[in-house]
Amino acid sequence: MKFLFIAFLVVPLVEIYFLIQVGDVIGAGWTIALVVATALLGAALVRAQGFTTVNRVRSQLDRGELPAVEIFEGLFLLVAGALLLTPGFVTDAIGFACLTPPLRRAIIRHMLTNGVIQGSVTSSHGGAGSGQGRGPAGSGRVIDVEYRDLGD
Repeated sequence: MKFLFIAFLVVPLVEIYFLIQVGDVIGAGWTIALVVATALLGAALVRAQGFTTVNRVRSQLDRGELPAVEIFEGLFLLVAGALLLTPGFVTDAIGFACLTPPLRRAIIRHMLTNGVIQGSVTSSHGGAGSGQGRGPAGSGRVIDVEYRDLGD
């Protein structure tokens, strides 16, 4: 909780400092234009990478795999979008870093392997002969169903 308080206090002060410094060099109008341009570019990149990530999640789920890295990539993209829409150059730099796929994946894999973030899947499995098994990645219970339309 203390970290969040410090972050919400320090980040705006750092952003204001850099906005003033850049404004002194290139002018207030160009600084505002640059902030708006980075927000628009960032939003477009987050949207494109978000669609790509959703498609990878779907394909992995279709194969019966747990898309753990892709789920965390989605969270990174959410954070990147928030940072890029926040006016300022420091948050933009961090946001664009979150949009760099190799860097993003390396950070996520590092966090997963070192226990910084942990994922768990809870499921109840039937007893012997129940026909319930685990998916390829040990992701939980697999239920095989058939669909019949009983309506109209």
